[in-house]
Amino acid sequence: MVTEVYDLTQEERERREREAQRMANFFKIFADPTRIRILYALMNAPACVTDLAEALERKQSAVSHQLRILRESRLVKCKREGTAAIYALADDHVRQILSQGRRHIGENIPRKENEDT
Repeated sequence: MVTEVYDLTQEERERREREAQRMANFFKIFADPTRIRILYALMNAPACVTDLAEALERKQSAVSHQLRILRESRLVKCKREGTAAIYALADDHVRQILSQGRRHIGENIPRKENEDT
């Protein structure tokens, strides 16, 4: 119940506030279309910056910048293969988040005004 929130200790309220802030920061990462496109590309296969930049028709420096943000957010991991850095989704959770997001927006197709909500 909502009233149970008021029965929390100060420590628990602060913990929940920190968690809410971390969640908000996490979801902000998904607010950039280029980052989403990078993640979609990496759902198919690991890739280097050059291949991602070409596939997304973006400058390599722009893709590198977005990959740094995704890596710092632990959504993408990087592995060195010789002189190349190969990027991949960090784990299956990332794939699930993207898949759930796709499903969610697919379910939320705007209705006509005269339809019941």
